[in-house]
Amino acid sequence: MSNDDMMEALRALATEKGITPETLMAALADALESAYKRLPDAYQYAWATIDPVTGDMRVTAQEIDEDDNPYGPELDVTPDKDTLGRIAAQTFKQVMMQRLRDVDREMKYEEYSGREGDIVTGIIQQTDARYTLLDLGRVEALLPQAEQVPYERPEPNSRLKAYIVEVRKTAKGPQIVVSRTHPGLIKCLFGLEVPEIADGIVEIKACAREPGHRTKIAVWSNDQNVDPVGACVGARGARVRMVVNELRGEKIDIVPFSEDLPDFVAKALQPAKVKEVRIHEDTGTAEVIVPDYQLSLAIGKEGQNARLAARLTGWRVDIKSETQLAEEESYQSDDWAQGEWVIDRESGEQVWVPADGGEAVSAQDWAAGDGPADETTGADSDPTEGPDASAPEGDDTTATAPDGTDSDGADSPPPAEESGAAVDAEGS
Repeated sequence: MSNDDMMEALRALATEKGITPETLMAALADALESAYKRLPDAYQYAWATIDPVTGDMRVTAQEIDEDDNPYGPELDVTPDKDTLGRIAAQTFKQVMMQRLRDVDREMKYEEYSGREGDIVTGIIQQTDARYTLLDLGRVEALLPQAEQVPYERPEPNSRLKAYIVEVRKTAKGPQIVVSRTHPGLIKCLFGLEVPEIADGIVEIKACAREPGHRTKIAVWSNDQNVDPVGACVGARGARVRMVVNELRGEKIDIVPFSEDLPDFVAKALQPAKVKEVRIHEDTGTAEVIVPDYQLSLAIGKEGQNARLAARLTGWRVDIKSETQLAEEESYQSDDWAQGEWVIDRESGEQVWVPADGGEAVSAQDWAAGDGPADETTGADSDPTEGPDASAPEGDDTTATAPDGTDSDGADSPPPAEESGAAVDAEGS
């Protein structure tokens, strides 16, 4: 084969592999150098060069001293075809193929290394209990079990969209890890279906997802003439329906984003109707008041709606009904005796010790109404009636004895039972 024929073959191979002719000639030079060093009496310090115009290949060598430093004139030691022999030719072929594989792997890695956070479409090749393999064309993607939607079992050879979460560089080539549960998949799918999102007119400000069940997204419009929710829903729900179909029926709630935090929290709890939202910045809690008939809808099935709202807003959401709020406010408005019940070391009985350091009162005397006057509320005690007199009608005692009785001997009512739900941003 002449040099012109060889250069034409190199250009055709470079075009087929999608690499530059310079890269291919560098691989060819490395292969020629390795083949030369397999020859007997070959110089230890030698290198190969290829003329990019004529295709002339040369091997140059130099002598080395005891410290492995080259010295002396450069010698032309280019072997001919008869000198190379079968073993050297086989080495030339192996090195050449290995370099081509390395270049191909490097190109595949560079192609996908910058696509983290992008969406790809693949064909399911293999599925087992640990992972699923997706054929992306030139490479394969790995879909681990942890990144799969529960109970989602796509059929083999079917097309599936996935979100690239990581691209690893391994000895066998790039390993692409994709996900079907990442919230970024929702944003990418809406970006494909909604032109306003692709153009930057509508933005997805926040996304909270429970894969396979429900998703909430908050959208914002940079153009006051464009309705962000309507743009995502589409005509008769056509756009959001395409996303739901790709997610195998996962429900999607689209709510408008608001910079006013109470308004945003109220909208995040849709479809429930919220009466009032109180923000407690010291605790990072949003206290939500809803009508009694909306309490179960605001909490959602197994607390799902409240969890998604907390993740969407980033605040702990405490949901209460109007009845529960009234009971708590009534409970907190009462005055309570300050002190504690302790065990008397001498008698072994429980006694009430006021916080102001007054005289201790036994549980029996407390139940009989002999407690200090400043430790009861709701009644005016008459000092002339004596310690044995019972408390007047309507007297509410603020402290209870260990046996659950108050000053008039009746069982004290337990605190109001909470019927709301408190969910933080982690969904606890």
